[in-house]
Amino acid sequence: MQIAGVSALITGGASGLGAATARRLAAAGAHVTIVDLPGSSGPEVAAEIGGRFAPADVTDPGEVAAAVETAGETAPLRVVVNCAGIAPPAKVLDREGHPTPLPDFERVIRINLVGTYNVVAQASAAIARTQPTETGARGVIVNTASVAAFEGQIGQPAYAASKGAVHAMTLPIARELARYGIRVCTIAPGIMQTPMMAGLPDAAQRSLGEQVPYPQRLGAPEEFAALAAHIVDNDYLNGETIRLDGAIRMAPR
Repeated sequence: MQIAGVSALITGGASGLGAATARRLAAAGAHVTIVDLPGSSGPEVAAEIGGRFAPADVTDPGEVAAAVETAGETAPLRVVVNCAGIAPPAKVLDREGHPTPLPDFERVIRINLVGTYNVVAQASAAIARTQPTETGARGVIVNTASVAAFEGQIGQPAYAASKGAVHAMTLPIARELARYGIRVCTIAPGIMQTPMMAGLPDAAQRSLGEQVPYPQRLGAPEEFAALAAHIVDNDYLNGETIRLDGAIRMAPR
């Protein structure tokens, strides 16, 4: 699908993978709407790329529906990239052998999984109402999972479960939305240079990068953005989860 001239909605677009994707799509000619929490850097990033900012909690249907409406005001909404998510570490049992509070687990699932599903549902309803292109295509949705979906580490039960579910729902959603000409793919990043990772000491970042077979470094947000743009551009990519990880397979810890 051609990127230039369409409307693109990016959740988690105020920083990290989302911001890089917003910049990439805007540079390719898309009208970008960044969705992130109030108080984020969303307005600044939107101003930088000539886009729009729609503050929203991805788990709130009303707020997401409003953001989708905002995105559709400049051009037909055809591209959605879900990057919003959290990754707080928490084991099943704490150091004293007590269960981690259930709300901690539920919060990760709600933001990473329910939030992604909510955006897919609200956005696909709008995309399905647009006029198809000459090829019958209406839009593309790109979700974000993680290599933790396949090799979750100790301390990642909630995160791995949420990202594993994002991967698992990719194919059934792609099959369902095919009738509308909407493709759905997921990217599963490895160890990426995100704001969360940037908070680690340089030595820790180098150590993590050296675990990657090749290239032995952290992934760049721009590489995620390039893959997201290629998924949009390549009409035969559908129903697939693509690892972006330098061939790493995560160890237990």
